[in-house]
Amino acid sequence: MGARIKRTRKGDFQLRLPLEERDLLRSLPGQLRELLGTDDPSLHRLFPPAYKDDAEHEDEYRRLMGGDLEDRHRQALTVMEETIDAERLDEDQLTGWLGALNQLRLVLGTRLDVTEDMYEREMDPDDPRAPAFALYGYLGWLQEQAVAALSGG
Repeated sequence: MGARIKRTRKGDFQLRLPLEERDLLRSLPGQLRELLGTDDPSLHRLFPPAYKDDAEHEDEYRRLMGGDLEDRHRQALTVMEETIDAERLDEDQLTGWLGALNQLRLVLGTRLDVTEDMYEREMDPDDPRAPAFALYGYLGWLQEQAVAALSGG
């Protein structure tokens, strides 16, 4: 696969996603948005505890910051949805994509119970989780490209 995200000479970013990849990505933000605001355990990595050993401080933190965190997650998903068919993105839009890709990958990784030792083993193509692991890998690959493009690579 060739590079999907490239910085242009104008300073914006070219998004070189084939139609089938855009179609795949198109449905993901809405699926995650439906989970936000619920107590789905797969969201744990999006809202990690700030005070693991202090329930009172944790509750106060959630009360003060929980809505802001959720709003930022929703904003990143909206940017991805609104620009999924774009051929060029500005820096703010690509930063939104990076946030959305990260969220999607974290939630999927939690659902798949991804661990570091999983990278050392090859996935059996007949494993029913193989498509989800392939999506997880693709999201990570695209996330790496966004980071590289934003950092001048």
